[in-house]
Amino acid sequence: MKLTSLIKPLAAGVLLGLSASAAQADDSYSLRLAHFWPAGSSVDKVVNAWAERLNERSDGRLTIDIYPSQTLAKAPASYDATVNGVADITVTAQGYTAGRFPLTQVIELPGIVTSAENASCVLQNLYDEELISNEYKDTHPLFFFAHGPGHIHTGEKPVKTPEDLSGLRIRRATTVVGDLLESLGAQPVGMPAPETYTAVQRGVMNGVAFPWQAMKDFRLNEQLTQHTEIGLYTLSFITTMNNASYTRLPDDLKQVIDENSGMEWARAMGKELDDLDARGREEALKDGHSFYTVEGGTENPAWKDTLQGVIDHNIEMLTAKSLPADQVYNRAKSLVPVCAG
Repeated sequence: MKLTSLIKPLAAGVLLGLSASAAQADDSYSLRLAHFWPAGSSVDKVVNAWAERLNERSDGRLTIDIYPSQTLAKAPASYDATVNGVADITVTAQGYTAGRFPLTQVIELPGIVTSAENASCVLQNLYDEELISNEYKDTHPLFFFAHGPGHIHTGEKPVKTPEDLSGLRIRRATTVVGDLLESLGAQPVGMPAPETYTAVQRGVMNGVAFPWQAMKDFRLNEQLTQHTEIGLYTLSFITTMNNASYTRLPDDLKQVIDENSGMEWARAMGKELDDLDARGREEALKDGHSFYTVEGGTENPAWKDTLQGVIDHNIEMLTAKSLPADQVYNRAKSLVPVCAG
């Protein structure tokens, strides 16, 4: 699928403030969609493309009102906002709700995937194979995706070894990523991605753990000029729908949504994030930033033992809670070559 043919502006005349529970006299429906990425960002464009696809395939009867930049719900509360019907649909990171999606977050561990499209395909398969589906009974999942390899970006001090992270305050996306950073000697700081620019600007943090696309989308390349490419983690995301909002739609509009969910859009989102990774890196390169690539990534001997300890600890912790973490982890790794095509 070529995203250039998908990304179009939303049709004019979208009805604001209406949910699927309020069908119009002409049998049209409007759904509120919340996400935390900036308006006009790459993710926002793909979300708009998906919304336009639904509008076209429903002959204009289904419209999606998009609320970017946390305008309808703050990032940590966006999943609950969809559970409770404040938003009909949300696009969010599962890790923003700590402890709620432990099996899904297994994909965040080091050494599983190497690109956003590959990770998105792996994650969607894990859901389709019902290995993580029990974590989503309170909403109606539409498609899953993940960003590309997360690296370490700092303002002044270059990071070449784990010892260089000692004492540095580094933004972490989730508790899993926080465990990785803490094991390496950093001081992880939890906050949603949209708040990182101001935090770095004020000196609250020395750096971030981010993929290149986030460095561009959230303008961190403007402030952080030391980049350590290691592929420390990836982050899972979901586009999901309020159960009641889905149920209240007529069957033909449910079919439109069903036919535009799943793997096609998981891969589309992943591909777009991969493309933006390349653009984010190129932006830093043109600005003369400093790069250090860890040879072998997370398999590098200086990093591997510590990171493997975090992997083992996380799987053991989930297994102790009677969760099939080892099965999910091994299946995720086995899906990597399957999703390579």
